Amino acid sequence: MHDDVKPVVVISKCLEHDACRWNGLMINSITIRRMKPHVDFIPVCPEVEIGLGVPRKPIRIVKQQNENRLIQSETGKDISRIMHEFIDVFLARLPAIDGFLLKERSPSCGYRDVKIYPPGQKVSPITTKGSGFFGLTAAERFPNKALETEGRLNNFRLREHFLTRLFTLARFRKITHTKAIRDLIEFHAAHKYLLMAYNQTQLKRLGSLVANHDKKPLQLVISEYGKELIKALSTAPSFKGHINVLLHAFGYFSPRLTAQEKAFFLETLESYRSNRQPLSTCTTLLYSWIVRFSNKYLRTQTYFSPYPHDLTEITDSGKGRNH
Repeated sequence: MHDDVKPVVVISKCLEHDACRWNGLMINSITIRRMKPHVDFIPVCPEVEIGLGVPRKPIRIVKQQNENRLIQSETGKDISRIMHEFIDVFLARLPAIDGFLLKERSPSCGYRDVKIYPPGQKVSPITTKGSGFFGLTAAERFPNKALETEGRLNNFRLREHFLTRLFTLARFRKITHTKAIRDLIEFHAAHKYLLMAYNQTQLKRLGSLVANHDKKPLQLVISEYGKELIKALSTAPSFKGHINVLLHAFGYFSPRLTAQEKAFFLETLESYRSNRQPLSTCTTLLYSWIVRFSNKYLRTQTYFSPYPHDLTEITDSGKGRNH
């Protein structure tokens, strides 16, 4: 299901690619390491690209006259203009991409929780938090792409949502220039349960677009479908959404299962509902029945494998699945 698709992702070069942080170090991430065989990464370090070198004097965002400036605090050098120029050129030259994976809290790459300082002292209190120069511009110019920071990927639910969105967008990108409506029909059919978990209202809208009762040109349909797909994937599924899908799939097998098997599945589902079992326990049980009963339709559903299995990790930051 995933062998023919590799998402294209812009990544901060200091994340598992090069020792290019201000202090000459590289950030290690088991998640990113596992992603490398399955993703085409485009590494970039904006600070190195504008000539700051490695190691280098740290930079920070300073708010001056209601405008954020990028300042090398030890020297007082303002590198805002040269950074903006690099970002404009780099983003304009990108090929078709599916997402960004950026260094959190970086004054260049970070897109949230970046410290913003008042002018003046080299050591000063933080006034607020915001986005780094590169991270902010990337988010503004590519609002429909999967975007995340490496620190947040330590949370299981955020990691799962990012990977699901990333690989789904990559699969859709493959058919955006198709000349055959059947490619869109097949994509929608394969993602039906995934979309059902994410957003049932959007699922209906997407289904209506595929039906194309108004006989719109195919490229217009695909364009409109892409916009609605992005809306559907904007927020991670709720427990209720997952449970709804699990029960739909269970319905395919219920008449052929023993009373004990049915009771065991419903007990497992209740354990998931009460946060005592991971979702994978339920989906693995269902998939065993997909194999056992040779259910070809459910086997094609990306819901059961939205991204490569070896990217699945059970580790979590400890902040809980609602983080």
